[in-house]
Amino acid sequence: MTSDAEIQTALPAFASGNVAVITGGASGIGLAAAKRFAAMGMKTVLADIGGVRLDQARQAVAVISGDDAALGVAADVSKPEEVDRLAEAVASAFGAVSVLMNNAGVGNNPGKPWENRDAWKQLLDINFWGVVHGVEAFAPRMLQSGKPGLIINTGSKQGITTPPGNLAYNVSKAGVKTFTEGLAHALRNEPGAKIAAHLLIPGFTYTGLTEGATEKPAGAWTGEQVIDFMLASLKRGDFYILCPDNDVTRPMDEKRMAWAIGDIIENRPALSRWHPDHKDAFTAFMKR
Repeated sequence: MTSDAEIQTALPAFASGNVAVITGGASGIGLAAAKRFAAMGMKTVLADIGGVRLDQARQAVAVISGDDAALGVAADVSKPEEVDRLAEAVASAFGAVSVLMNNAGVGNNPGKPWENRDAWKQLLDINFWGVVHGVEAFAPRMLQSGKPGLIINTGSKQGITTPPGNLAYNVSKAGVKTFTEGLAHALRNEPGAKIAAHLLIPGFTYTGLTEGATEKPAGAWTGEQVIDFMLASLKRGDFYILCPDNDVTRPMDEKRMAWAIGDIIENRPALSRWHPDHKDAFTAFMKR
């Protein structure tokens, strides 16, 4: 594991006393990030839907950082006015933000492309627009501060290989990928900017979104493992933080992603990996 001192030397945004904001911070990857940032001496803000879970998460972080350095804010990221209020609350309590982690998300399945418009919109409003709202609320303030900073958006491998099963989720995470790539380019070309954007791409991770699991499956990573990997990747300067897990290695991910883009290059049917006419070819490709 990369030490906190190494990370803070390489990435001034994580310096002790700096401020980190994590949406979806009450559980899973978000809570793991908050605890790790608190251990670095950062002031940490957990944003999530209000209630006991958020209160308990803030208390768990406060045990690490001290009560005055941990703040919990109830906010629905699908509503821009609530994310704006979050930004104002953070500025009032702690000042400038150095690390923004747009991590809030849901995994419910609205169904087929022609079904359940309201459920589709709700998922997209949280998973995609929640990221946009976070950037809109915090990026101008982070740029104005003149301090080094990081914006980390949580995507998904499902937004890259888009497997059948939950199309709405895939669409939302594909949007996060494309948005974050464009955000990185825009920040890179903003005069005087010291802010960088990165895309976190977790593997199979045991979180509140893990369907049907009451304990961590053997193949899954913990949120803490994801954050350890994320910090090491950030230290290297990676934009795409492509996490493995206990079942899937990076070479396996690379081949799956190469096959997916090959559908366009080779003019295969959409999602040919799951097409009966291409099943054997995909299996042979993975064995090469």
